[in-house]
Amino acid sequence: MPEIIRPYRPDDREDLGDVCVRTAAAGADATGMLTDDALWPALFLYPYVDRHPDLAFTVERDGRPAGYIVCAPDTAEFETWFRDEWWPAHTERWPHAGDAFGREADLVRYAYGRGPAATAYAARHPAHLHIDLLPEVQGRGWGRRLVDALVAELRTRGVPGVHLAADPANTGAVAFYERLGFDRVAEETASAVFVRAIA
Repeated sequence: MPEIIRPYRPDDREDLGDVCVRTAAAGADATGMLTDDALWPALFLYPYVDRHPDLAFTVERDGRPAGYIVCAPDTAEFETWFRDEWWPAHTERWPHAGDAFGREADLVRYAYGRGPAATAYAARHPAHLHIDLLPEVQGRGWGRRLVDALVAELRTRGVPGVHLAADPANTGAVAFYERLGFDRVAEETASAVFVRAIA
């Protein structure tokens, strides 16, 4: 079957959760890195497809999802919703990590700390995205097509710009964003931040 890009469908959810886990370690497979692999999509995928399924696109290969792009068009609004509605429904499964060490504890603390925050780039680039592709569909133009599909949709909604945060260790992703016209504007604790205007 041919590879295609199509809008997200609810029956993609489990397969895309697998894509999220298999690309979460700076683009490599993070399966087994945490005691509960489901934490990755609970932070970086499921909130987006639940809140904004109309801004999610899937790469399908051989009849199954092999990549995706998801987006929040208004980051401040989305992060408020994440803090007040999404994450409270998950705190029993993932209680606060306190002072524990390790990647999983850091992710749980990140979840509890999410909320709207003022940044220098968010006013002009209020949307933010996440994109992940399995290795078998990387390097073949599907990432660019996903970004193009999302940007076209954001343009119709009058969104002026989009930003994202990437792991600097994922050098392939960093180069990819630069090729697609994203500008690197800031570095946060463990992330490189990129922005792109939407004309």
